[in-house]
Amino acid sequence: MVRIGRRTLLRSFAAASLSGRLVRSADRKLLIGVTDWNLKLAAKPEAVPLAAQLGFDGVQVSCGRRLVDNKMPLDDPEMIARYLRLSKEHKIPIDGTCVDRLHDNGLKSDPLAARWVTDSIRLTKALNTKVILLPFFGKWAIEQPDEMNHVGDALREIAPEAEKAGVILGLEDTISAENNVRIMDRAHSQNVLVYYDVGNSTKAGFDVVKEIRWLGKDRICQFHLKDNPHYMGEGSIPFDQVARAIRDIGFSGFANLETDVHPDATVESDMRRNLGFIRKVLDRSE
Repeated sequence: MVRIGRRTLLRSFAAASLSGRLVRSADRKLLIGVTDWNLKLAAKPEAVPLAAQLGFDGVQVSCGRRLVDNKMPLDDPEMIARYLRLSKEHKIPIDGTCVDRLHDNGLKSDPLAARWVTDSIRLTKALNTKVILLPFFGKWAIEQPDEMNHVGDALREIAPEAEKAGVILGLEDTISAENNVRIMDRAHSQNVLVYYDVGNSTKAGFDVVKEIRWLGKDRICQFHLKDNPHYMGEGSIPFDQVARAIRDIGFSGFANLETDVHPDATVESDMRRNLGFIRKVLDRSE
């Protein structure tokens, strides 16, 4: 009888997990990533190996909120190099970034916001990725028509930098799909798209399946999938219908899980549970 050592067995399991992830990435149009902040590792490179270990296809990283020498934490060549090294080492892409500094200086009215977005374009390109999430929540939520106009005008000024860098600026907010398109039209740039969050839009009272079909693949850059505070599949969002809508519009790219961790669970157990659920949903939709 041939004895197989524990170390050899663990390496085999790791290789099988990686092989499975690479096969899924090759076969599927919709890839499932995860946000670093929901891994409890916002703006920390350690999110990259953890996302790979959990079986995700990619990881969305934060630029960071707490300024260091008046710069976002990601704005550091050594930090960028570490992200790139870990991404290559663990064979998992950085699928996008988030300008979480906009939670402090919102693009709808704060003059500082344009700087953070412009800096994030440079940083996102340095990370060899293409999608930047621009959040509009809390006191910076877009609510009035004049605020939509201001955001559209601000993006019109910033968008040429995104176009030169080959980077997409994704709007994530709580307004309707139609109002997001009004902002896009006012920005006059094909590099300003919707970052569609099914949880936020459901909470705001919109029919997410209808909105996804109406927007189509050419106006959506990425998705956030969640049904907080519930586990996916235990709340009100019809994920089978969502998955079919995404498939039917021909979207290809990333949907990142932005699922909260339950008080009686760990990050790892919650993420594995939600990832397993959405993968089964995707299998049924194919």
